[in-house]
Amino acid sequence: MTAILTATASILAITGAAWAAKRLLRVPLCPICLGVGGTWMWMVIARELGYKVDATMLAILLGGSVAGIAYQVEKRLPQGRSALLWKTLFIPPGFVAAYALAAAHWALFGTMSVALLLLTAFFLIAPGALSEDSEKVNELKKKMQDCC
Repeated sequence: MTAILTATASILAITGAAWAAKRLLRVPLCPICLGVGGTWMWMVIARELGYKVDATMLAILLGGSVAGIAYQVEKRLPQGRSALLWKTLFIPPGFVAAYALAAAHWALFGTMSVALLLLTAFFLIAPGALSEDSEKVNELKKKMQDCC
């Protein structure tokens, strides 16, 4: 019971601080995302420093962050990208990364994090943005030919 109360108090405190900072600094951030992320972050650090941390609570918070990240990226997907495919490909490896972080399997966590970053980059690049037929590519080719 102490773990859930501590986590809840931490989420509320960090969320409140983030909300105040957002109003003062006018920086676009999600206070509740920072509350949850900040809470699991200090829990991971505390565990690494030798403090006892409830792994169940840590796993719940990490799972929520995986779903939250998938949702935030989904809102920014270029037209033509499937939101269902994005979530289908992101959430399962996101849970593997969350498990690896909760279980302190650092190599697996690092591997999954890189894979998730590459997947995210792939989905956020608009289809056709890198094709050779794009106007930008043709413009750059012309500039390079006219250069020297």
